[in-house]
Amino acid sequence: MMRTPPFWYDQTTEKHKWAARLLGPAGLVYGWVVEKRFDFYYPVPLAKPVICVGNITTGGAGKTPVVMSLVSMMAEAGYNPHILTRGYGGEEEGPLQVSPGRDTAADVGDEALLLVEKAPTWVATSRPLGAQAAIDTGATVIIMDDGFQNPGIHKDVAFVVVDGTSGFGNGRVIPAGPLREDIGRSLARAHAVVIVGEDKAGVADTVRKHGDTPLFYAQLRPDAENPDLFGKPVFAFAGIGRPEKFKDSLIAAGAMLEGWGSYPDHFAYVEEDLRELIAAADAKNAIIVTTAKDHVRLPPALKARVQKFTVHLHWQDPAAVLSFIRMQLGKNWT
Repeated sequence: MMRTPPFWYDQTTEKHKWAARLLGPAGLVYGWVVEKRFDFYYPVPLAKPVICVGNITTGGAGKTPVVMSLVSMMAEAGYNPHILTRGYGGEEEGPLQVSPGRDTAADVGDEALLLVEKAPTWVATSRPLGAQAAIDTGATVIIMDDGFQNPGIHKDVAFVVVDGTSGFGNGRVIPAGPLREDIGRSLARAHAVVIVGEDKAGVADTVRKHGDTPLFYAQLRPDAENPDLFGKPVFAFAGIGRPEKFKDSLIAAGAMLEGWGSYPDHFAYVEEDLRELIAAADAKNAIIVTTAKDHVRLPPALKARVQKFTVHLHWQDPAAVLSFIRMQLGKNWT
């Protein structure tokens, strides 16, 4: 696990510019390897449609809320959706149907434990095997959490999710920047781009420069079940792709931030970590809060001491999204 390097998104200093330039050749190699994977693999077609929700950048775009929203959308449209995920951060290779009463984040990863609350969820390092297991169990549509860069399975609809504030960062490929692959090549495979949040980074303009990929817009909104934090002292922490987004959400909810802890994405908390955080919050007489994704990774003995602040995806035009999916699926539509 690593923290996001600041030069991936900030090129205002010469130090950051030079860091990106020096790592540029390594980024070219990384991008070439990703590209060549699609030359050597033939995507496996399945008996049921597959909707992929992926990123071009590493983490923090809002992919998981998009997946959860599409699950609800497809269920309402008459499908029996199952979710397929690699289970990043977990030890299980699968195919394994996730059981929240049995599995932990150490087993199947944090995202799987969130997704299973919405629909049957499968963890599999082999996407074709995981998808087939879901179909054999009754799935009529597979919604892939991530996997856009995985060539092993045919995608009937491929959504690329981009954060409107951070966009494509410095436009370079890992490790020189946050991109998993070249923007143009990735958009050539995408059926649509979902911009989450206000498009402050000019994502739509960048997408249009590379072709006519359809654009959809969405916002993350706090859930009604969240604790009332307005005007209250809060100590918050997060180990997600872009933790500052969580901080912004709390401030927007009116919380008075008295302390903040930032950790790498998918950070595995131990009791010592949490005791230190709780002690810091108690010293400020503050409520201690984290994200839903972090909450499933907390040590069970202390989990009740931490409140979680959750969000959901709100589409600008949900009817247009459903119509687009229906058009892409064609005869596979229920």
